Amino acid sequence: MRRLAIETATTACSVALFEDEALIAHTHEIVGRGHAERLVPMIAALPDRGRADEILVDCGPGSFTGVRVGLAAARALGLAWRAPVHGYSSMALIAAATFAGEAPPETIAVVLIGGHGELFVQRFAAGEAAALSPLLSLTPEAAAAFCPDDRLVGSGAETLAAARGSGQSHAMVPDARATVLIPPAGRALAPTPIYGRAPDARLPGQ
Repeated sequence: MRRLAIETATTACSVALFEDEALIAHTHEIVGRGHAERLVPMIAALPDRGRADEILVDCGPGSFTGVRVGLAAARALGLAWRAPVHGYSSMALIAAATFAGEAPPETIAVVLIGGHGELFVQRFAAGEAAALSPLLSLTPEAAAAFCPDDRLVGSGAETLAAARGSGQSHAMVPDARATVLIPPAGRALAPTPIYGRAPDARLPGQ
């Protein structure tokens, strides 16, 4: 079975095509805010124009626009190819990739730059990259009090390490190639956005 993985939740834009669990082809670029322009050409450049039996897409948290671009493309391709679309979390992807590396720690905190000066944070344990905490959006100071882990991974890792005054920070962005490392349950989410924080808009009177 062929699976197309789409990653657009952060500054990276990447796609990967798998045959079962074997990687066939991939592209990974740091594009900043250029996901809408790059994603479809990247998919089209894959073998068979990326056509797959299943589509896997990052639901977030991350960039609001990036998440929406990835989900829109995944849903459109799923409709055209009559292929099921499943989601995964950017936090789970980074955790799985970290634990698959050399000398993995017992626990880590995945930290991504959020909105309004806050950080998306979630703690994970080794093994099946099990979540030790819910996904939260916190100020750096609150995140410093929340995360005791020595290993901090993600785009916001350096910010958290500075706020805490300790910790090994490792900048990392999600890569579609690493989706194969996510436990099966983590690759079966509904293809809907994971925003990680309450919306800024409020109804009148609230």
